[in-house]
Amino acid sequence: MKVAVVGATRGMGRAVARRLAERGDALFLLGRDAAEMALSALDLEARGAPARVSHARLDLGQPAGFPEALDAADRALSGVDALVVTGGLFARQEELATDPARLAALLHANFTGTVLLCQQAAERLAARGGGVICAFGSVAGDRARRSNYLYGASKAGLAVFLDGLDLAYRDRGVRVLCVKPGFVRTAMTAGLPVPPFAGEPEAVARAVVTAMNHGRHVVYAPAVWRWLMLIIRALPRAILRRVRF
Repeated sequence: MKVAVVGATRGMGRAVARRLAERGDALFLLGRDAAEMALSALDLEARGAPARVSHARLDLGQPAGFPEALDAADRALSGVDALVVTGGLFARQEELATDPARLAALLHANFTGTVLLCQQAAERLAARGGGVICAFGSVAGDRARRSNYLYGASKAGLAVFLDGLDLAYRDRGVRVLCVKPGFVRTAMTAGLPVPPFAGEPEAVARAVVTAMNHGRHVVYAPAVWRWLMLIIRALPRAILRRVRF
């Protein structure tokens, strides 16, 4: 595959990009930090990417730059056939609740920006016969909880969009995958209490690439979160009001 990856410089995005490089996919990186992308490109080339890994600027908070970034990826790869969006913002609930500017930035990147990017990519892929879009949501979007409802809201909206995008575009050859990680040990979660069933980026990457290969539209990673969230979604609201998680 020829894959454009948003957010391949750290955490789960880096792990997914490495997994794709190791199996021989041609890659193009999109992100905000040119220096970090250049280092990641060298790493991916050393891990088996079949050609030079180039990069271009893309900020999920600045949708005006999306067409130019997608054009750059198409030129470098002679036509992208997959887009992987792992980038996004995260902050603690107490920080978001008291900082409107930070909350607005998170909502814009995690929902509005990602939706606009994926929609534009879907149109491009459909026009050339199909492809794959993979974007990272979160188990936090499956059910509102007092501890992370603001971040969760951004991911809940994204999950609904990705589900609809898959329904609307699959007949045109575009497959859409929503990744729903549980707690994963990355720099983003450093300092937070580590719950049971915490995952590692490499394991998430394996699950994501397998799901892409099999044309799935949702994947939980680690897989146990599918069953945990099934239980949490089924809990009566009265119970959620009494427990603190």
